[in-house]
Amino acid sequence: MPDPIRLLTMLRAATQAFRDTPGRRGRTVALDEAAEVFATGDLHGNVENFRLILTKADLRCHPRRHLVLQEVVHGPFYYPDGSDKSHQLLDLLAALKCQHPRQVHFLPGNHELAQATDRLIGKGDVDQNELFRAGVRAAYSPHDEQVYSAYMDLLAIAPLALRAPNRIYLSHSLPSAKHMPKFDPAILERDEMEQADLEYGGVVHSLVWGRDLSAANATAYLQKVDADLLITGHIPCDQGFALPNDRQLILDSLGTPACYCLFPTDRPLTQAELVECVGVL
Repeated sequence: MPDPIRLLTMLRAATQAFRDTPGRRGRTVALDEAAEVFATGDLHGNVENFRLILTKADLRCHPRRHLVLQEVVHGPFYYPDGSDKSHQLLDLLAALKCQHPRQVHFLPGNHELAQATDRLIGKGDVDQNELFRAGVRAAYSPHDEQVYSAYMDLLAIAPLALRAPNRIYLSHSLPSAKHMPKFDPAILERDEMEQADLEYGGVVHSLVWGRDLSAANATAYLQKVDADLLITGHIPCDQGFALPNDRQLILDSLGTPACYCLFPTDRPLTQAELVECVGVL
């Protein structure tokens, strides 16, 4: 484990780097500097897949390649006492953002939102929020409260949507048809969200929790955000990716196979061309 005092310095630097990301407008980032985008899906604490992503992305040798990571907390990896190790991936994310501040982007998902708002999220009788806090205590006590607070500061500033120059939009998910009429993407251009945005039916909550994958819903969402194609995570995929409709690509980077999509931004792409850009870690 890193020294907690040094970790705090790094987390604060990474949070500032997210705030200073070129193209940022509130919680939306325009990837205008990117010649290509290396998009990934949910990771949920999988450090090994994160390392494979870094090797494949090779950001140092591709300075105009931008890497998109998403949903890193709450995973199947535990300390001997049963607490959640997924905070380690937040540490690695922060280090990577400090190393490549212009190239690295992170989309928090519903699990990050649940942790940040302290709303119960669990499987069976397991409280994943408490397991995460227990993991931070196990790793960084007696500085765990400071570290946890720094994690929450980072999650509060990380972008919620990314826009590539060729009209490809990236977000963790999309609102359901029930919430789509009230969804206002202009709210995502604010620096700070209001409490109502984080609650059920609010812009942020509906954005990261929605599971309506119909073609009509994807089309309505893309019309609202003024884009042509959508890349999301959120939904587990047996093959590492899925095409639920003719406008959307879902990526899953947690298990095996784990997939990514490395696509160019200098020209419009069809969904078929986007699928050709999908690879396996």
